[in-house]
Amino acid sequence: MHVLLQHGLSVFGQWISIAELVGQLCALAVVFLAQRRTLWTWPVQVGATVLLFAVYASAHLGGLAARQVAILLISVYGWWAWSRRRDPVYGVVVRGGRAVERVVMAAAFVAGTVVMALVLDALNASWAPWPDAAIFVGTLVAFAAQGRGLVEFWLVWLVVDAIGVPLQISSGLYFSAAIYLVFAVLVVHGWWSWHRAAATRPELTAASR
Repeated sequence: MHVLLQHGLSVFGQWISIAELVGQLCALAVVFLAQRRTLWTWPVQVGATVLLFAVYASAHLGGLAARQVAILLISVYGWWAWSRRRDPVYGVVVRGGRAVERVVMAAAFVAGTVVMALVLDALNASWAPWPDAAIFVGTLVAFAAQGRGLVEFWLVWLVVDAIGVPLQISSGLYFSAAIYLVFAVLVVHGWWSWHRAAATRPELTAASR
């Protein structure tokens, strides 16, 4: 891994390590795969987490590094959950979240951010503990909701992207910031795709209310 961090290339005058380049490209591929609701979403995500953990740890962003470990664990759950909810016609079954699920997601995001920010600050594990914590917690909420097939996980990703772009730029990770901008566009399309897919299963839409 040290070799992948020390070697890289220059893009538009900015140096990018091989680990950051490949890791973010894998993360970008995950968005495409998630839109299509394929099980390949999860093994590709595992590869991205390993590379990006090294990238963020070397940039002294403890929250972003720690979230890769959590994403790895959630990816194992997501892989298992999606394999159980496959439909021969519709693929992985997705649905809109129930009101209580949406409240739980919002509460977990806010409360988790506060706790994580205080931990990062106390451990001096990040130079920007609050946005770092928000991205960490938002990612966990998004992936947990994705594993359950909830359309709202795309909206959580939009919030994460909005926080992540300025943080990545401030950290000198310009390629990652550009990838986050691409994520935002793909997330909007992904939300539309999943929303339309959920509408094809009226029995699930009714049950989510």
